[in-house]
Amino acid sequence: MAHVIDFKEAGFDSLLDELEWRGLVSQSTDRERLAAALNGEPITYYCGFDPTAASLHIGNLVQLINMRHLQAAGHHPIALVGGATGLIGDPRQSGERVLNSKDIVAEWAARLKNQIGGILETEGNNPVQFVSNYDWTANMNVIDFLRDVGKNFRMGTMLAKDTVARRLNSDEGISFTEFSYQVLQGNDFLHLYDEYHCTLELGGSDQWGNLTSGLDLIHKVRGVDVNVFTSPIITDAQGKKFGKSEGNAIWIDGSMLSPYRFYQFWYNRPDAEMESLLKAFTFLPKAEIERLVGESKTNPGAREAQRVLAWEVTSFVHGEQATEAAIEASQALFGRGDLASIDADTLEAALDGLKVEDEAGVKAFAKAEPGLRVAEAGVRAGLFKSISDGRKLIKSGGVYLNNTRVEDVDAVLADGDFLQGRFALLRRGKKALGALEFGPAL
Repeated sequence: MAHVIDFKEAGFDSLLDELEWRGLVSQSTDRERLAAALNGEPITYYCGFDPTAASLHIGNLVQLINMRHLQAAGHHPIALVGGATGLIGDPRQSGERVLNSKDIVAEWAARLKNQIGGILETEGNNPVQFVSNYDWTANMNVIDFLRDVGKNFRMGTMLAKDTVARRLNSDEGISFTEFSYQVLQGNDFLHLYDEYHCTLELGGSDQWGNLTSGLDLIHKVRGVDVNVFTSPIITDAQGKKFGKSEGNAIWIDGSMLSPYRFYQFWYNRPDAEMESLLKAFTFLPKAEIERLVGESKTNPGAREAQRVLAWEVTSFVHGEQATEAAIEASQALFGRGDLASIDADTLEAALDGLKVEDEAGVKAFAKAEPGLRVAEAGVRAGLFKSISDGRKLIKSGGVYLNNTRVEDVDAVLADGDFLQGRFALLRRGKKALGALEFGPAL
């Protein structure tokens, strides 16, 4: 678990000051009131995660990092896994969500709970508490819901919410099911206020309308002012959101995105993003972040900032052992480590980008069997233009099989050349790679 430095030790006057410096706050209720709450006696806060997929992604990771900062400061976290709201799904910017079955939502909720528990402290004197809104929503009948909860909401306010207004003006419109989501989320905050004296809710900036629904509801029925704040939406270089609805999600679950590919995502970020990513996604102190950002400007070729960023985020999410394996695999691909020591899953993930495209446009590993000439294998893997080109490169000493130089232009693949019994790695020069998987050519 990453060590979080106290904001005073880090040189900030308040926890909110540090979160703002890190770019982790987008919108909030009254800033002075929020800062006082975060600097005072420990409060209880919550963030909701709907099981609309089998894994959280790095957009959710921003919320978990905010929760981790608050937890380290002594505030008490509640992670709400939306067993009820996950059956509905919050309104997207465009298009209705596909409604999943109760069994799938329950399975995904259990997976999300495990992922959150791997990031927030679950033991000690301030562990995260897990709740599901299904527990207090499932037995509420329609009449009770409309009388006790719905009566406190005004249509004008609900229709004015950004996402709702946008959907109403679109061709798709919005269903009553998704329109009612903000009422359910507002009721969640009220329930947690009553049961746990929870006075702060966190979320992404696209959730602002839903968060303020709970704030307004508590003020109206309990006469109390609580707080909410949001974090910015993480986007790629083209301004696209890193989310499952955009088709480019960076998943937290290692079975959906390997630690190797997760590590490579962070390592391959451009220099221009280093300052914002190091601030938001690591717990490094201000001085160290400023040093790394300076290095990325004066000596970009060293990629020190990227290496530190990738290590910090990957070890935070997947642990140090998996991160070290990802680094070793990356080094081994280019001759600076032992390929044979890489486990099968990491090896497959590391070679994934070396798949070739067939005539139908489908990407897959090129196939090869023992006895195939290396020169021909390189053609299949897209490494050589032709067999004669491959033979010339072998003769010049520029071809490597599993990091061992190929000396004979007529060399063939042997059984032992298939790492983990599956893959053979070819390299041309220092950087050009090709991979073959054991099996007959299609």
